[in-house]
Amino acid sequence: MNSIVRGIRFKVTDGEFRGAMRQLAGGVSVITVGRGEDISGMTVTSVASLAVDPPSLIVSINRASSSWPLLERYRCFGVNILKADQLAVAERFDGRGGRKGAARFAGAQWTQFASGVPLLKGALAAIDCEVEDIVERHSHALVIGRVLDLELSEPAAALAYWQGQYVALDKDEDAQKLADVSGPASPAMRKR
Repeated sequence: MNSIVRGIRFKVTDGEFRGAMRQLAGGVSVITVGRGEDISGMTVTSVASLAVDPPSLIVSINRASSSWPLLERYRCFGVNILKADQLAVAERFDGRGGRKGAARFAGAQWTQFASGVPLLKGALAAIDCEVEDIVERHSHALVIGRVLDLELSEPAAALAYWQGQYVALDKDEDAQKLADVSGPASPAMRKR
């Protein structure tokens, strides 16, 4: 039997890993937690659907964040999928501006559904979740949320994060850009 020797590095630096992950474009969401004045939130790109039956999703949350204790206490959270024109909201919640807790919610309109967590009015989607399970690993926790309710807005350009910066993704505009650089459409594409 032949053995295969691979060049395995046993230590990847934090900077190398961050650089690699910046190549992965991600949709931008604001996770909101708490109730009343006891609220906080954070900007993330780590939201993903988990199942349709029952509707559930998963998000990775840093356990050192100010939102973590509120998530553990109330066992509910909101996922607010941002439009491209909601960049200011993403920036207020990304931690770089120094705002904390309830101060991050200033300048936008919020509502509540069944769980009582703040949900952003006008987000592409505002999703109300209860915690179903938490898996703690290393510095983060994978939080599985069962969807209690949601509200969708009209389709619009989405906010994404790629290569260390926020970018807008617009289906119609970006589809046209791709068509322009791709040249003449193939017969299969023309049929669509």
